[in-house]
Amino acid sequence: MTKLDSTQPNGTPAWIDLGIPDLDRAMEFYGAVFGWEFDVGPEAMGRYTMCLVEGREVAAIMPNHDESATEFWWNVYFATDDVATTVSKAEAAGGQVVVPPMDVMDKGRMALVKDPVGAQFGLWHGQNHVGTRLVNEPNALLRNDLVTPDPGAARAFYASVFDFGLDSDGYLGDDDFTFLRRPDGHEIGGIVGDPAATSSAWGTLFMVDDADATAQRAAAAGGTAAAPYDMVYGRMAEIRDPFGTPFSVGAPKFGG
Repeated sequence: MTKLDSTQPNGTPAWIDLGIPDLDRAMEFYGAVFGWEFDVGPEAMGRYTMCLVEGREVAAIMPNHDESATEFWWNVYFATDDVATTVSKAEAAGGQVVVPPMDVMDKGRMALVKDPVGAQFGLWHGQNHVGTRLVNEPNALLRNDLVTPDPGAARAFYASVFDFGLDSDGYLGDDDFTFLRRPDGHEIGGIVGDPAATSSAWGTLFMVDDADATAQRAAAAGGTAAAPYDMVYGRMAEIRDPFGTPFSVGAPKFGG
C-alpha cells in the first residue's frame, strides 16, 4: 500500500478537504460510498473532520457556515517547503491570494491561491500533519487534474510556480492534455484543455475497486452519478454528492 508518513516534495498534491453545509449528512454519504471512518474535530477547530482508511488520513470534511454558499468543491493543497515564497511566486505569475499564509496551530502552514484562469488551490507545509497518509489505493486519492478552457495560461503559471515540466505523449489521442511533472520527473497530475468548459477547476479523482458499484452506492446514498465509462487508464464515473460537490472515481486498468 502507498503509505506516506513524511512531507512530500514541492508541487505534490498533499491534502484535500471539503466544506459542506451538513457535516453529519456528508459523513453518511462518504461513509456509504467509500467506507470511510471519521474523526470529528472539536468545535474549537470548526469540527474539522478527518476521513480515515485503515486508520490513515485520506481527506477532511468540515461544515461550511456560509449560508449564501451554493457551490462546493474538493480543495487540493500542493506541498511546499515555504508557503510565503510560493505565494510570492504565484502572485508574480499572475495568481491572486485568497487566504494569505497562516499557521494552523502546530499542524502546519497554509494558504489559498487562485490561478490566472480562475482555479483555486491550496498550499500546505506539513508539520505535525504531513497531509494525506494513504494514496493510490482504493477509497483514497488517486490524482488531481485541472480542467480549463485556457490551458496555455495555466501551463505557464504552474510551470513558473512549481517548476513543473510539461509534456504530452499523445496517449490520450487528440485531447488537449498536458502532464505536470516535478523536476525529478514524477507525474503529479495534468491540465486538460476543454474549450467547452465554462470555468476552470481542479478535479479530484478517488481510486476504487469497482467504478460501477461505487456509482451505484453514491446514487443510493443521495448523490448523483453519470453512467460509468471506459478510458485508456481504466473505468471512470463522474459523481456529485448530495450538496452538488463534483468528484470522480476510477478503477485502474491492470494488465492487457
